[in-house]
Amino acid sequence: MGSRSFGVCAAAVALVLACAAPAFAQRAEANRVQDATEVFHALTSVPEYQVPAALMRKAYGIAIIPRVQRVSFIVGVQRGRGILVARDKDGWSRPLFISLAGGSVGWQVGVQSADIVLFFRTRDSVEQVLRGGATLGVAASISAGSLGREAAAVTDADLRAEIYSYSRSRGIFVGVALQGGTLNIDYDANAAYYGTDISHAEQVFQGTGLMDPASAVKLRQEIASYEKSLR
Repeated sequence: MGSRSFGVCAAAVALVLACAAPAFAQRAEANRVQDATEVFHALTSVPEYQVPAALMRKAYGIAIIPRVQRVSFIVGVQRGRGILVARDKDGWSRPLFISLAGGSVGWQVGVQSADIVLFFRTRDSVEQVLRGGATLGVAASISAGSLGREAAAVTDADLRAEIYSYSRSRGIFVGVALQGGTLNIDYDANAAYYGTDISHAEQVFQGTGLMDPASAVKLRQEIASYEKSLR
């Protein structure tokens, strides 16, 4: 093969790879949205797992973070990547990609994976995340959510915290208080999913000029369907 032919082939391969990279990245983020949809469905589809109707109706935002990794040996560390949606005039926004990081100190040993769901009751608690580096329990009060029969008796007057949290490990959901975890916006994931640079998180919630991927539509439909079933 001549040098010219080799150069043409190399350029063609480079072009294919350049085109494939964004598609692969978008597919990876679409899988994250799909995982979040499945976690929410698992939390709300079984009566023993259902969240309080009063909490769901009043929620301003919902964060879903599948497969959070918790590694503990004296000092605990947790890491996870998920999405956050907020109410808008049409129901629920497109998903904003976020990350969870946090640590704890204690005599702990082990590795655990858990799915985390957070319900934000106020606009301000969601905006704390948008401003960057929101620390759970510091930027906003957080409490363990109730489930099942216990949740049926929860009323608006009982909901005093700004965020309520749930965790699933080994297939079982429980209410847990995630003190000290920090939520940050994952700008790279947002750019990959929507195919454009996202300089402000509000761009995603407003949705102006952004594509609306099928996985995002399915997530919103899942949340809206559950909320409708409570009426």
